[in-house]
Amino acid sequence: MAKVAILMGSKSDFAVVKPAVTTLKKFGIETEVRVISAHRTPDAAHAFAAEAEANGIEAIICAAGKAAHLGGVIAAYTTLPVIGLPVKTDMMGGLDSLLSIVQMPSGIPVATVGVNGGENAGLLAAQMLALRYPEIGEKLKQFKKQMAEKIAADDAALQEELRAL
Repeated sequence: MAKVAILMGSKSDFAVVKPAVTTLKKFGIETEVRVISAHRTPDAAHAFAAEAEANGIEAIICAAGKAAHLGGVIAAYTTLPVIGLPVKTDMMGGLDSLLSIVQMPSGIPVATVGVNGGENAGLLAAQMLALRYPEIGEKLKQFKKQMAEKIAADDAALQEELRAL
């Protein structure tokens, strides 16, 4: 079974992480969700990343705010794909988090979604896993088809409303 780890630097980030968990479960992907801080528990971060592949993890989502080093630290210790999930902050509205995650040094890539983009982080992980698990790819195709159908229905409803004006 496909498995994604979701790490957050603080339990207070769970509201941002929860849509990623929900999205992954919708596609039948197992999750392991942990609170691990790049700064406050660096040894735990190192150990988790170093052991992730052996523990069956195939991608890692890292949610962090402010300095937001968690994704980069994890990516330094593994060859698994790492997805950064910037958390909105009071200081700069999450721009600080976004830039801290997306500006990784050469050789340490961290794919990055938008600020508070938990659902997209889950979808990106699912798309990565779909390369190995065709059943996830089929579920993603159905998901995109349903999105398109909803937009078409919304447009039809709008056109009907406009005719009534």
